[in-house]
Amino acid sequence: MTDQLETQLKEYHQEHLLKFWHQLDQTQRQQLADDIASLDLQYVTQSFDKVIQTSRNSQEKKDDRIMPLSDQVYCTLADIDGHRLDWETSGLHLIADNKVAVILLAGGQGTRLGVDYPKGMYDVGLPSGKSLFQIQGERMRHLQQLAYQRTGKRGTIPWYIMTSEHTKEKTRDYFKKHGYFGLNEKDVLFFEQSTLPCFDFDGNIILAAPDKLARAPNGNGGLYSALTKCGILKDMQDRGIAHIHVYCVDNILIKMADPVFIGYCASKNADCGAKVVKKVDASEPVGVVCLCDDLYQVIEYSEYSKETSEKRNQRGELMYNAANICNHYFSIDFLTKVVSVREHELPHHVAKKKIPYVNESGQTIKPESPNGIKMEKFVFDVFLFSKNFAVMEVKREDEFSPLKNKRGSGRDCPETARAALTKLHGRYILEAGGKFITQDGKEICDVSSLNEMADIDCEISPHLSFAGENLDNLVKGKVFNLPVYLKAECDK
Repeated sequence: MTDQLETQLKEYHQEHLLKFWHQLDQTQRQQLADDIASLDLQYVTQSFDKVIQTSRNSQEKKDDRIMPLSDQVYCTLADIDGHRLDWETSGLHLIADNKVAVILLAGGQGTRLGVDYPKGMYDVGLPSGKSLFQIQGERMRHLQQLAYQRTGKRGTIPWYIMTSEHTKEKTRDYFKKHGYFGLNEKDVLFFEQSTLPCFDFDGNIILAAPDKLARAPNGNGGLYSALTKCGILKDMQDRGIAHIHVYCVDNILIKMADPVFIGYCASKNADCGAKVVKKVDASEPVGVVCLCDDLYQVIEYSEYSKETSEKRNQRGELMYNAANICNHYFSIDFLTKVVSVREHELPHHVAKKKIPYVNESGQTIKPESPNGIKMEKFVFDVFLFSKNFAVMEVKREDEFSPLKNKRGSGRDCPETARAALTKLHGRYILEAGGKFITQDGKEICDVSSLNEMADIDCEISPHLSFAGENLDNLVKGKVFNLPVYLKAECDK
């Protein structure tokens, strides 16, 4: 077995993976041999060479190759206001007809949050103590009920949850422990994204232990290969799904299967769509959705110049203003084509990381600075293949507050996520005719007064409202003393 392995590895200049072979027992040797055998060495080494070359080329600015989105594919806030009811009604009917599914990208650990469990299990400190997973699950359940109330038909939104090697067991156990948040267990399906080996900067696959390769999840764009490998696409097809919403777990304001967004994309006969928010300013370090080489893409802020980022259109708005928030729509036909025909065309991206490795003595070392490369695919890279793209601009304060950093960071952290949700719920109550009294006796009766507050400390159970609807009977004409937590009967 050793000679065969060595010959195979030499062909791809990876024979160093056997340097501890003679120190391993039989079980360890078999484990390492199986680990190596699971790799397509030609694919992973060629992918590494290609991604390195691409990363060198990407250092060139793309100013001359990019164009802003046209009005034909871009739906503004004013457009939404004029069509909201029609699109929402259409979306709710599609949900009631069992035509809508949701994919949750939940492979991320809470490492940057300072915890050792999946990010979706994190509690940002709401009065209810609910985690991201619980908030999202309860929203999904209420949306199904809302569709029934509006159409008279009971539909189901299957929830496909992509985990990683590191989050799969804890995520499954968490959902089971919490009764799948009131959803039917058969409609909550878990699947795992694949991993790729990690490389050092010279193209050598890294050993994490003498008998184990260093691996990492292949990015959220690993979704597309996993859909086939894990049977998820077939399950969607068997259920008759036509419209799919894809999002990342860390956005506390996410509206899963938002009927307005689904209805809008369906009305445009879109194959691919994205929600975006306006950039805070020209220097905000976010990717923007635009055209590059006449193809729809997300261009990172580092890929075009400061001068281009500051350009404005005739309305005085930034030309490149559509910030990507990982909130996407796909038709089943588009997704099927991507998965079956074009997945191999998706590029890998370089992520320089601190990767634990084995030193010459066989000891595992945790480096203090980046020592290697993880290869990742991005979920939005399929925009390249879209023939009928649709973009919907939404308000950041209503729909986007990501949770990425630990407490006290000041940005994209538990405090900012909590404040975003509680302020949104405060606006819902005010818009439905309620008022607040703060602990120091100040009356809050309009949104402008609310916006002046750092934290309103107000929460509405997802069992009561998906996006502020149906609150009049609960709050109209009432004055609430802060803090406020409006609970449903099914809330503990």
